[in-house]
Amino acid sequence: MKLFPSNTIAWYTARMFLVRTAAFLIGLIVILESLDLLGESGKILAAAGNGEAELWTYVSLRVPQLIQLFLPFSVLLATLVTLATLNQNSEVVIFKAAGISAHQILAPLVLAALGIALANFVFNERIVTRATQTLKVWQDNEYRRVPASKKSLSASWVRGGADLFHADKVTGKDAATRLEGVTIYDRADNKLLRIVMADRAQPAADGWQLSGVRIFDVGRGTVAALPSLAFPSTVVPRQFTTASINPAWVPLWELWPQIAEQRAAGKPVDTLIAAAHHKISGPLSALLMPLLGAVAAFGLARSGRLFVRAVIGMFLGFAFFVADNFMLAMGNFGTVPPIMAAWAPFALFLLIGEAVLIRTEE
Repeated sequence: MKLFPSNTIAWYTARMFLVRTAAFLIGLIVILESLDLLGESGKILAAAGNGEAELWTYVSLRVPQLIQLFLPFSVLLATLVTLATLNQNSEVVIFKAAGISAHQILAPLVLAALGIALANFVFNERIVTRATQTLKVWQDNEYRRVPASKKSLSASWVRGGADLFHADKVTGKDAATRLEGVTIYDRADNKLLRIVMADRAQPAADGWQLSGVRIFDVGRGTVAALPSLAFPSTVVPRQFTTASINPAWVPLWELWPQIAEQRAAGKPVDTLIAAAHHKISGPLSALLMPLLGAVAAFGLARSGRLFVRAVIGMFLGFAFFVADNFMLAMGNFGTVPPIMAAWAPFALFLLIGEAVLIRTEE
């Protein structure tokens, strides 16, 4: 009933697994980063003043993204090679003859995968988020030096009920919010009734106080000018002053408060919630790899089906990654609830892996 009947065997299998994970990850990163750098080096060096130092800067910003992307694949490949090697050398037969169950054979690998998942989560939130933001801003500036004062602009399009608001410039905050170059598309029952244009707007008791107003009546085709107009609306100043969020740039512990702020401003947050949950479920996918690849560990090696078992394990692993990306895309489109988009593939393939293991070995 012990989780690790033999500490020696547990350390032996876990060490094999970790060494192979590191080897696969380093190999993939070296190859893929070399190819990526060949494709981007021309663009980097085309910017005035860039040289070898900027190439190494690009590598330092790109490698964390590649580690985040390919670490789960490395864990899958390491699982298959480790378990296939143990099977080929008849070590699995020895373990089972000693009374160690299939779950106990996999336990050291699962524990090691948990450590990898925790390290991956910390690495993603502390390093990858900063590298992703820095690289994106640099690429948008065509690899030229980016001014330190450059910041993202506040969102200028806002929806309140059926009406659409657009502001060319937003300053201030809360009651001190001021809008310039305001255009309001006044709609009812999916029909555009009038277009209200104003030079300036500020919050009022039940909406917005506009000044320098011009009103285009769609039905009559006429334009009227007014010095000021009280426009009732459910739109609040916070909807203009909350900036759009890129979840890939924000650590999880900062993302949740920003999601609450976006929700309070009346903006849709389902995509952000799905991304926040995926920041946890993504690294935890490493826990599934020993279970999905376990089919390569069992069965007689001399039966000639070891390669087939390894292919089945690889298929299950890659099927999980496909399902994970598909569900996340469905969550971004609003087709499925955000929590389901982030966690359904993990739960489904956990059950599949357990069912296969129990049915065949337990």
